[in-house]
Amino acid sequence: MNQQGTPRGMVRAVDTTGTVEGYMPGFGNDFETEALPGALPQGMNSPQKCNYGLYGEQLSGTAFTAPSHQNERTWCYRIRPSVKHTHRFEKIELPYWKSAPNVLPDVISLGQYRWDPVARTDAALTWLTGMRTMTTAGDVNTQVGMASHIYLVTESMVDDYFFSADSEILIVPQEGRLRFCTELGIIDLEPKEIAIIPRGLVYRVELIEGPARGFVCENYGQKFELPGRGPIGANCMANRRDFKTPVAAFEDREVPSTVTVKWCGQFHRTRIGHSPLDVVAWHGNYAPVKYDLRTYCPVGAILFDHPDPSIFTVLTAPSGVPGTANIDFVLFRERWMVAENTFRPPWYHKNIMSELMGNIYGQYDAKPQGFVPGGMSLHNMMLPHGPDRNAFEGASNADLKPEKLDNTMSFMFETRFPQHLTEFAAKEAPLQDDYIDCWLGLEKKFDGTPGVK
Repeated sequence: MNQQGTPRGMVRAVDTTGTVEGYMPGFGNDFETEALPGALPQGMNSPQKCNYGLYGEQLSGTAFTAPSHQNERTWCYRIRPSVKHTHRFEKIELPYWKSAPNVLPDVISLGQYRWDPVARTDAALTWLTGMRTMTTAGDVNTQVGMASHIYLVTESMVDDYFFSADSEILIVPQEGRLRFCTELGIIDLEPKEIAIIPRGLVYRVELIEGPARGFVCENYGQKFELPGRGPIGANCMANRRDFKTPVAAFEDREVPSTVTVKWCGQFHRTRIGHSPLDVVAWHGNYAPVKYDLRTYCPVGAILFDHPDPSIFTVLTAPSGVPGTANIDFVLFRERWMVAENTFRPPWYHKNIMSELMGNIYGQYDAKPQGFVPGGMSLHNMMLPHGPDRNAFEGASNADLKPEKLDNTMSFMFETRFPQHLTEFAAKEAPLQDDYIDCWLGLEKKFDGTPGVK
């Protein structure tokens, strides 16, 4: 590392346009950034000859003819064209990383499930070998649905790079700190932040502080976007200015390297003689981004009742069916509870969406016991769920004065598709066999007589 904290051999832009060093603010913006002066052409995309002997190349995240407000692409000016970053492929196995469809005859996905945190390990695990798939949904081949994973990282990738042709990847750290060295710049990531790595972008993951553990949502479908606020208006929830995209950074290193590609659920490796992170300048709107979850501004009821949990949506990936998401990323963080004459925790319900939750830190109000930091739960489509007995009795009899729900941050990966358990989730991960029993203590209070019981 050099004194500025940049990975050895990686040159980062000197002019860090924006409000935070090394990042540019905004979500879906059209950015431009260069790590060497004059490397970025002005007024055109593909000059006959680029400065510094660079190659111009476009990375497209949508179809060429996508509507202009959805069209995403980035022009890269790089030391070598990316055709030099792959060679002959050999198929490899990453046995714990699964893709949909992955429906197993001896695994029952119908049920309410909860897991303790997957244990830390001293084994040598990188971003690739430490990925553990919990659920899959949809079909990676038709680019619909998702997969949810736990990652365990104990060591950095060294001269080893990766990209997914299948999906964009949403990362939610729970412990430890990671560095994502991407073709378009460097993202440092820690708990209470998230990052999105676009489909097709090459990167290397380094361990800054570990061991590291967290959650991943692999999105096979349309890209994540900010939800429409409707009558809420222009502010609150997740604001565009709080998303940060890295400035340009590049490596010019001649060293034997490997590139692993995830394509249609299979993994292939190719060997090259240099680093593929060689983009010296770029402009466009298809780029990695990070977001600090502590800047999310919750919106809720201020008199009685409370809205559906969709009010806490940070990001949504559309399905093509209006109002029904391929994936919603929902955040339950610190907030004030003020509603009068109201059962304040999430109420009992079942719906068409399949909900996978993870706890980043603290205590979740609907499940005071058992849902611990690093843990996960799954309530599949049309399966009822809600507060356990202690949460119900506590909320039903509480003195309803304004109360700060503090020291808590949980999230949900919600999809319109059923989420199928992997063999790891069903047989190796620390499944709480008694979770379903958390509702046994709920009592029949009805006795046919009027009045509040």
